Amino acid sequence: MSRRAGAPNGAEKESTSAGSDGAQEKQKMLLASDTGHFSMIKALHLADLITEMNGFCGIMSIFSSMRYCLGEPDNYGNLWAALAFMPFGLFFDFMDGKVARWRGKSSLMGQELDSLADLVSFGVSPAAAAFAIGLRTPVDHLFLTFFVLCGLTRLARFNVTVAALPKDKTGKSQYFEGTPIPTTLSIASVMAYWVNKGWTLDNVPLGVVAKGTAFEFHPVVGVFILSGGMENGGEDRVALKMLVRAKGLDDSAKG
Repeated sequence: MSRRAGAPNGAEKESTSAGSDGAQEKQKMLLASDTGHFSMIKALHLADLITEMNGFCGIMSIFSSMRYCLGEPDNYGNLWAALAFMPFGLFFDFMDGKVARWRGKSSLMGQELDSLADLVSFGVSPAAAAFAIGLRTPVDHLFLTFFVLCGLTRLARFNVTVAALPKDKTGKSQYFEGTPIPTTLSIASVMAYWVNKGWTLDNVPLGVVAKGTAFEFHPVVGVFILSGGMENGGEDRVALKMLVRAKGLDDSAKG
């Protein structure tokens, strides 16, 4: 998550904010135009195009997982490709924020693109890879869905609260609420180790619990549950600050 919507504090804040507001107004005008040709393309900044590459990596990772499921179980080429696309997505996720701050151009559309690309690359694609590796029972699917929805909720909360987060001089948020969704790459590295060892399909580590019943599942899916919980388990300091601020405004209005 590259935190592209943040504005820096200090002496540079007003000028940067003014430039950013101007860019956002221009983008809104282009997007609202019904008659302009290719208005969507014209509205994109360079950082937005880099964000699209993040989404591209996530989608290609999902397709690679699907191709593995259609091929020979002992041919891991597509599975390796699925896992390899994820760190490339992280690279583009890192670079879009760098480019946005370097050019001094950020937008609400860029913020939304960033979150949607992150959901695909670091939420859906790891879940798809886990399915391909062997977490294929109905209960596994429920737990993997929980993992993806946790990422979705985490990103939605970030978009709502990012303006209230304290920033450093570069415009970066000083702390996160819950673990950032790109940390799911740690799970991808674990899955890469399993593939390297050949621990896939019937050989997934720790085997299956309640095998042959409607409740059978792979215990290793707990890694995804833990990761999803950590994404949304941080102390909600932003909500608390917003509540205190609202209370203060309410009290001053009453006074």
